[in-house]
Amino acid sequence: MSEAKQLIVSHAPFVHDGSSIANRSGHVLLALTPAALAGMFRWGVPALGVIALAVSSAMLWELAFNKVARRSEGISDGNAAAIGLVLGLLLPATSPWWLVIVGTFLAVVIGKQIFGGIGANPFNPVAVSMAILAVSWKQFLDFDAMLLAYDPGFTMLEPLTAVKAFGNEVATRFSVFDLLMGRQTGAIGAPFGLWLIVGGVYLVMSGVVRWEIPTAFLVAVIVTAAAFHLADPLRYAGPAFHLFTGYTLIGAFFLATEDSSSPVNFWPMLIYGAAGGLMTILIRNIGAYPDGVIYAVLVINMINPLVDKIRPKALGKVT
Repeated sequence: MSEAKQLIVSHAPFVHDGSSIANRSGHVLLALTPAALAGMFRWGVPALGVIALAVSSAMLWELAFNKVARRSEGISDGNAAAIGLVLGLLLPATSPWWLVIVGTFLAVVIGKQIFGGIGANPFNPVAVSMAILAVSWKQFLDFDAMLLAYDPGFTMLEPLTAVKAFGNEVATRFSVFDLLMGRQTGAIGAPFGLWLIVGGVYLVMSGVVRWEIPTAFLVAVIVTAAAFHLADPLRYAGPAFHLFTGYTLIGAFFLATEDSSSPVNFWPMLIYGAAGGLMTILIRNIGAYPDGVIYAVLVINMINPLVDKIRPKALGKVT
């Protein structure tokens, strides 16, 4: 009787391409640098303080949690710094210090670490944090009120809030070029569309982000906004307005594309991104919030496991 041979095959991945979390985090930090610099130039020292506190406190929360949980992972991979920078760019320059620290705690500890750390979180940590902050301390995310309190001579209006209240007539006061260049009220880095596009394209070209999710997200924003605008042009703003206001671009390139909470296959990525763009405009136009990006990202994060099960038919047949 011949001896049976045992064949052992390990699971994928079989070949390492040399990429790492630190490498990805470095690319994200670099991609966001132009928008961060533009925000600091626009809003001055307060913006610098918010960004510095967001990045440093995120790293400290990561370090503290790993110490308490007795995990060997440190902060050298840059993931906590990237989370802190993204969060900082979504906050107003006049955010109180404690709001920034609470925000980074929610992102790093609640949004990421309690699920098991990098790769285990089902939701984007920054989106989790911003959603909780918006529900708990809505007044501190009111960009007009915060900037008016900081500068009594402030006269601008946050575009999405103005259109939500007064209709598309207000949107016509903003030129597409001004919106693209960040000449609008808003968060520290989110309004600077040109630099966010440059950073997003850089991530795609460097292979850190696949093109499918941001492209599908932005196309869905354009198509859905155009449909609403055609149905009622006096009430709903057009596609260009929605593209370059609020968190649209930073959501498409930096929130929806987070590895742990997004699909990895071609068609699921297109469906996932398109669902995010669709939800964004639905929330903005018929929902309770002026900007729907954060909640749209959380919704598509939730459906990600189901969407990612979509597979093409296997070639060949069973005999």
